[in-house]
Amino acid sequence: MLIFKGRDFHIRILLPTDSQLKNARIECGWQLKKILHGYRHILKQRLHSCPDLVSFVVELKTILEIALKNTQELHVPRPPEYYSCLVRDLEILGWNKVAYVDAGLTTIKLKAEDSRGRQHLVTLRLNAKGGSWDLFVCLLKQGFLNCFLVLAVYAIAAQLLQYLLVCHCLHWKCCIGLKEATSQYPTEPPDCIVDFPVQFAISWMPQDSLVTIHNQFLAALESLKEFWDTMDEIDGKTWVLEPENPARGATARRIAIGSNVSVNVEVDPRHPKMLPECYFLGADHVVNPLRTKLNNNMHLWDPEISLLQNLKDLLEIDFPSRAVLEKSDFTKDCGICYAYRLHGAVPDQVCDEPRCGQPFHQACLYEWLQGLPSSRQSFNVIFGECPYCNKPLTLKSSVKKP
Repeated sequence: MLIFKGRDFHIRILLPTDSQLKNARIECGWQLKKILHGYRHILKQRLHSCPDLVSFVVELKTILEIALKNTQELHVPRPPEYYSCLVRDLEILGWNKVAYVDAGLTTIKLKAEDSRGRQHLVTLRLNAKGGSWDLFVCLLKQGFLNCFLVLAVYAIAAQLLQYLLVCHCLHWKCCIGLKEATSQYPTEPPDCIVDFPVQFAISWMPQDSLVTIHNQFLAALESLKEFWDTMDEIDGKTWVLEPENPARGATARRIAIGSNVSVNVEVDPRHPKMLPECYFLGADHVVNPLRTKLNNNMHLWDPEISLLQNLKDLLEIDFPSRAVLEKSDFTKDCGICYAYRLHGAVPDQVCDEPRCGQPFHQACLYEWLQGLPSSRQSFNVIFGECPYCNKPLTLKSSVKKP
């Protein structure tokens, strides 16, 4: 038994028949196992290096001291009022708006639908320090048996019941005999994690609740409605090469224009119908005319029509239709590594020779050119020859020299 700061921890060290400490097995209660969960590799290391059992026990106490310091707040139960307040707020909000609740009632995911029918989530981190056993006991004391049944739907009951079986000897004093920590909620707002292209900052007063956050979340969704309408139109009517699976917070799209030709647009989420930043990718003889058209027609941009239609008008093109062409028509493999994706990147360099037009990953082409004796480099620009047609090729690269 180890005693640390007035707490008793029972542990059993089982030595094998050869009495080798490195092959020993450690058995302990669930509480100690939870405390030392992140230190298992250290314990195994010490078992291999300690000369005897006494030395290991001394080091075990040191490891336990460090682990307790790092997790001491996790063992201080929240006051019953914290749980009762939080569960009451969830009931007022409505369980149909709750997508997930963790076992300790410290992480909650709320769902909402914007006026276009898009589904969104906001994750709340309440930083509660109490464990699931504390939560169960406090709910019982506060008369929230029905709420516990509701929480069971969210897969909490299984873990709580396990605690009940293992910890049947615990007394009610686990909630009333220890010094209670001051709960941050609802005095302070929880941390809010959202998939937004802009920061989601909430205004909060001590009397506010989860309903307040949900209402502000809905308001934020509506403020970004035009942005998501714009991005959804791009995703639905063009072939987007990057990102492969865009998140709601992604503001950039690389749109296919033709074979080995694309444009990367960066949309302002606050002004989604304004002219975006445009960067053309492809052979110079193809993208230079597009750049010229964009510059010459920029004054024709109409904020009253969609961004996609404006791009069509200014560039005097029709983007390849999803109904006629397949994405594979635009996703050509790199001519050096023979893969489309390399560490998340796609081929974005193209040979300028019209009869060649072979695409390459920037990193692959840079490494290839670096290996050619005939190549020369000036600052971040390297001059060489195409691996396929041997025509002159220039690469302006952000890749550092190996």
